[in-house]
Amino acid sequence: MASIVARALVTVDAEKASKQDMELLKKLVMEFKDELDALGVKVDSLDKRVAVLEDRLGGWKVNGQFWFDARFASGTDDGRNTYGFNNNTDRDENQFGFRFARFMLTKYIDENTFFYGRFRFNDGSGKLDNFFADKFFVQTKLPWDITFTLGRVYSDWEGDAGLYHSVMGDLEGGLWKDQYYDGFNFKKSFGMLDAELLIGRNFDILDGDGDDNNEFMEYGLKLQANFSENFYAGVQGIYFQFDGDENSVTKGDGFYRDYADDYQQYGAYLSYSFTPSIALRGYYYWQDLGDNAAAGEEDSPMAWSAMLDVKQDLLKFTSLWVQYVEQDNAFVGPRAAGQYPALFASDQAGAMGTDGTNKTWLVTAEQQWGESKWSSFLQYVTTDWDQSGVDDTDQYTIGIGYQYTPQIKFWLAYNYIDYGDGNGSENGYTGNESVVLFRTAIDF
Repeated sequence: MASIVARALVTVDAEKASKQDMELLKKLVMEFKDELDALGVKVDSLDKRVAVLEDRLGGWKVNGQFWFDARFASGTDDGRNTYGFNNNTDRDENQFGFRFARFMLTKYIDENTFFYGRFRFNDGSGKLDNFFADKFFVQTKLPWDITFTLGRVYSDWEGDAGLYHSVMGDLEGGLWKDQYYDGFNFKKSFGMLDAELLIGRNFDILDGDGDDNNEFMEYGLKLQANFSENFYAGVQGIYFQFDGDENSVTKGDGFYRDYADDYQQYGAYLSYSFTPSIALRGYYYWQDLGDNAAAGEEDSPMAWSAMLDVKQDLLKFTSLWVQYVEQDNAFVGPRAAGQYPALFASDQAGAMGTDGTNKTWLVTAEQQWGESKWSSFLQYVTTDWDQSGVDDTDQYTIGIGYQYTPQIKFWLAYNYIDYGDGNGSENGYTGNESVVLFRTAIDF
């Protein structure tokens, strides 16, 4: 019987076979796996072929993210609970809720065109309300091999260039990471040069903070030169043209002001791999706030970062990510200072005031335990806010993960934040806070 199954594996055409036939063949493979291994038959590809068939059955693909957190905090941060969910108005110390409750829908229209939508509920505890789509677009090919995307589009230029690092797959790192906008995106490669142009509106500059009207046009251009497999560099520019509505607000909690005038951001970045296991990367951003900055305040803030990425196959026992960031406190962006940790960014996040330059060190060490399903990490983050009366914020994290199945992973982590003796603001974050997190991450 094993020989018959082996011949079927050789002759079957996954593109023409029905889903039922592929499922039956898959069950037979599992039943006679040992015999097939003895015959030297490779069966791993069958799962991949079945997966592709299932993914695109009828041109549709459905997947999702079900990330559930159990958080147990000390509640010592002046009663504010740094680790609260967004809708935890009572600031409970112990909380159960969703980090992500999402599902994604893809429709393959033809060989060059597909639709993609990502639908989600409000993260946190309580009712899964406020259902919305944060990505909703169609992507296709235009003449001259131009990739064209339109709708509610998402761009992550920092992620594309490897300029931030993710440990637990959360909203980690990245100073100018998330760009959601309604509009158009064009991508084109010219040999070693990759170009991307975006035209849109409704970008939420502050990543959902405050009641933002965001009444402005956004234009962006990124050019990346790929000099070799080891070295690439790029430049980018983003121009925000406000409609002139005085109610266009980027943030209303005192860190930023109302922005009703145009402003620009320019940037450059590079990455060089000394070996496949060692890479050095960095970026530099500069902004022109125009008349948005009040008299005597910084109107051309900047931010820059350097990062060293060392893989575990070089050090053997751990990988290492070391990053240094400087950001002027007047810098405007969706993910200001404090957004670097693996989990639970300090609620001191956000540039403090409009003068001075905050400075952050981030050190992350991750360990994959051989061929097992176990992994672990250690992380240290410290930020000097460069403000009188505001102490440094220090953060320490340790975590362990277990990949139960390819789709299910369990995390257990401990996080500790030390705010110091004072922060000079009304937020009142002083002393320290700690939390134990148990996360079940299911990706299907």
